[in-house]
Formats: sequence, structure tokens, C-alpha cells
Amino acid sequence: MTESLLRLLYIDDDPGLARLVQKNLGRRGFDVDTAQDGAAGLARLREGAFDAVALDHYMPGQDGLAVLCEITSLPDPPPVVYVTGTQESSVAVAALKAGASDYVVKTAGGEFIHLLEAAIGQAIRSVRLRREKEAAEAEVRAARDRFEALAAERALLIREVNHRVGNSLQIIAALLHLQSSTTASEDVKSALAAANRRVMAVAQVHRRLYTSDDVQAVALDQYLKTLVDDLRGSAEGDGGGDELTLAAEPCEVGPDKAVAVGVVVTELVLNALKYAYPDGRGPIRVSLVKRDAGRIALSVEDDGVGRDLKTGRTEEGLGRMIVRAMAVKLGADWGRDESHPGMKVTLTFETGQAAA
Repeated sequence: MTESLLRLLYIDDDPGLARLVQKNLGRRGFDVDTAQDGAAGLARLREGAFDAVALDHYMPGQDGLAVLCEITSLPDPPPVVYVTGTQESSVAVAALKAGASDYVVKTAGGEFIHLLEAAIGQAIRSVRLRREKEAAEAEVRAARDRFEALAAERALLIREVNHRVGNSLQIIAALLHLQSSTTASEDVKSALAAANRRVMAVAQVHRRLYTSDDVQAVALDQYLKTLVDDLRGSAEGDGGGDELTLAAEPCEVGPDKAVAVGVVVTELVLNALKYAYPDGRGPIRVSLVKRDAGRIALSVEDDGVGRDLKTGRTEEGLGRMIVRAMAVKLGADWGRDESHPGMKVTLTFETGQAAA
């Protein structure tokens, strides 16, 4: 397949030079059309597409600079190579400032044709590169817009899923509460209340996710504040919990880790509320502290009698199994601080989030 000729419009009031350009550039792959003044040249430009324009400076009626201004105001104008017979640099500078791609000085020999061909070829290549760059940038912008739209849709779907999961967990918690009201056994009531709090700890994570702009991360300090407030309110209804406090440094974790942390805190706080103080009252402290290398330390401590999760009691054994399972899920190192009066359990684990 032969390549299509490059269309050139040569605007010059010198018919002899115009024919010379038409003849010589025609041999070099150009389809050259000519016009003897600016008005005729502009009319030709409006009639059909040209790859480039060569424009003379001195012409009757309008000079080249005036015509150049009209050409550059056209929609998607072709590149213009300015042709002048003067050696004055001010003319070339004015043409370049007005929008010309290049300029060529007329000479009597064949050098002019070679220079004109080179300037036109370079101008066409530059325009093609610019248009290809603009097209590539437009495609990048379109791809980015598509990605952002898909990401927004995905976030909306995840938020809706979290909403529904959170609602379902609240229904389960309500059913557990309802079930506890139908039994006279204090042991059953206690077990159902503990199960209710565990479910609500998980529900809190999903509630935070569907009300947050970021569905990939949970602000752990804020989540723990809400969780501890809920545990305190529930415990106060049972005659304790008024000295349950939280000190948490700001940090973020993924949803799965937030669920595990919530279950651990709920379990350890419930254990402290039940066993730390014989009269049911005393300080219980939850803390969240940042460590080096993206690790955080979570602690729950009391100043009570020191009852442990490892005494072998049925409920304590279940609590120990739950904490151990969540520690594995977190990839955490955990254990009791034997030097602490009362009980202090600490879990240290990685946040899994990139540093800000």
C-alpha cells in the first residue's frame, strides 16, 4: 500500500517561485496547492485539510503576519512555516511569537527548497507527536476516570455489604438478649450476655466501615473508643464498669484485624469485670500504643485479685481459647505480664497498613 501524499498549501504572490516549490516538493512526496494571497489561502484552508502551510511574509493586501494570526485562530490549524526574503531577525521572531512552527529565508539557489522541505517535515512530525501525546494523555485520563468510577462503585458495594452484615449482627445480638430474658438461670444469662457483647464487637467494625469513606481500613483508636463506651454502658447496667478507661494512640488496621482486636478486648474486659474485683468495682484499663516498625501493643489490665484466663474454669477456658484464636488471626505475640499486680495481658502485632 502506497502512503498518501502530504498536503501542503504554499501561499506566495510570486507565481514563479510557487511553481518551483510545487514541482520540486511534488517529487518528494508532497501534494502542493498554491494561493497568491492570504484571502485565497484562507479560503483553501477552510475548504479542505492540509498537513502544513508555507506562508510568505510580503504579499499584497494582508502581510504574512496578519494571515498567520487568522490561520492560528482556525480550529485545529496545520503547522505554518514562515517564508521571508528578508534577513531581519525581527520578522522571524514576530512570526514565531504569532504561532509559526519555523521560518525559512528565501535564497536564489536550490538551498531554499531543501530548507523548506526540512522545515515542513519537522513541523509535521512535531504536530503528529503533539497530537499523539494529547491522544495518549486523553486515554490515560479516560482510563483513570473509568478506574475511579469502578473503585467508587466497588466501595459502594462493599459499604452496602457491611451495612447489611452489621444489621444482621445487630439482629443476632437482639435475639440473644431476648433469649436471655426467657431463662431464670444466671449462668445461661451470663453466657448469652457474653455472646451478645462478642457479636456487638464485630458489628461495630461493620458499622464503622459502612459509615466511613475508606472501606479498606478501620481507625482502631476510634473503634475501640466506641467499643469501650458500649462495654462500659453495659457493665454499668449490671452495677460495674464505671472505672473502665481507654488510652489509644491513633492508628489504622484492616477490617479483619479490627474484628479480632474487638473480640480480644471484649473478652479480656468481660473477664476483668467478672473476676478481677470481688465487689465488682475497680479500674480496668485498655491501652493501644504504637511501637517501632509498624507494630502496636494492645493491653487490658486491672488491679484486682489476679484471676487469669488460664485457671481451667469453663468460662475462663473458653475466653482463653477465643483470645488465643484471635491472637493467631492477628499474628500477635501475647501473654500475661507476671510482674503486674492483678492481671495485664498484652498483644503485640503489625498494623498491616502502609506508613503515612
